[in-house]
Parts: sequence; C-alpha cells; structure tokens
Amino acid sequence: MAPAPATVCLAFTGASGLPYGIRLLECLLAAGRRVQLLYSQAARVVAKQEMDLELPAAPKELAEHFRAAYGELPGTLEVYGREEWFAPMASGSGAPDAMVICPCSMGTLAAVAQGLADNLIERAADVMLKERRPLILVPRETPFSVIHLENMLRLARAGALILPPNPGFYAHPQSVDDLVDFVVARILDQLHVPQSLQAPWGGEKEA
Repeated sequence: MAPAPATVCLAFTGASGLPYGIRLLECLLAAGRRVQLLYSQAARVVAKQEMDLELPAAPKELAEHFRAAYGELPGTLEVYGREEWFAPMASGSGAPDAMVICPCSMGTLAAVAQGLADNLIERAADVMLKERRPLILVPRETPFSVIHLENMLRLARAGALILPPNPGFYAHPQSVDDLVDFVVARILDQLHVPQSLQAPWGGEKEA
C-alpha cells in the first residue's frame, strides 16, 4: 500500500457538490494533513447556493475563515488564488504528495485533459500528471456527454483517478450528511488516509 500523503492539494471548482469538498477539507485537517487549498470564484457562488456559505474572495481572508472553523484540528491550511503562479504546486519541484479536485466541473476536467493549464488549479493538476503523483477528480455532472466521457478516459489513461460522487445505499444512510460522508470516505481511502466515516465492506465502522 502506498503511504498516506503528508501534503494534499485540494481544489474547489464551480461544479455542484461543494459539501463534498468542504467535508473533505475538514477530514484532511482532522487527519493532520497539510492542505493546500485552491478555489475558483465560481466555487464561491456554489457555496452560497448549496450551503448558504459566504466564502471570502481573497485567499488570505478565506484562510482565516477556515482556520476559525477548523483551527482546533491538527492539520495545517494554506490557501492560494487561481493566479498565484509562484505557489509551490505550480512546479514539479514543489508538488504536493497528492491532489483532489472536489467537486470538479466539466470545464476544469476538459482543461486538465487537454493540458491547458491556464490557471493554478489546472496547472497544479498538470504538474501531478507529469510528476506521476496521485490526482483524483470528483466530477459532478449528469448525464455525461460523449465529450465528458472521452475526457475522463483520456485522464484515466494519463494516470488520474476518476471518482464520481455516487453514494452507496447499503450502509442505510439516514441523512444528506451520511451520503456526503460515503463519498468523502471513498476519497480518503484512495488517498490512504485513515478514516472512520464508513466501514470497509464486510467490516464494522469505527467509533
């Protein structure tokens, strides 16, 4: 089994499904990880619409917002804007151990599939592919067009992991939070980060 990453770059884009990303951020910090957070302005719109959550536009203010919410957790948080080209994840020499784009819009997915790298989210993902480090994309769209599917196939062949947020119901979820936790647990499993949100198949959930 691959070692759990010490540093994870997490990106929020404008796709629906920001509760997955926010919960993942909390869990990574709870697991003591160093999280490098990237976000698009469209993600701020989605946060307001889906969670009634007002996320500050400036990276420094957003970092303060999340530190106020999760400051008691053992992990560390850094926040970068989409145009901060001197951020560490913009180069292979400063690449994180793993990256997750959650949720991932079809626009971002297409850009990464084509190697466009026109902003820091796309460039960071491009770096992960070229450095052959784990890149997980959580695409939230339905139905998928042929173009969407071809882009996902291209990324999978390049080494990315495509993890659509499709919750299972065998654990008998009782709330929306349970459905969110199911997907976040699968992401953490792929990162080899210990989690107690969902038990493995045939096992029992930890306290």
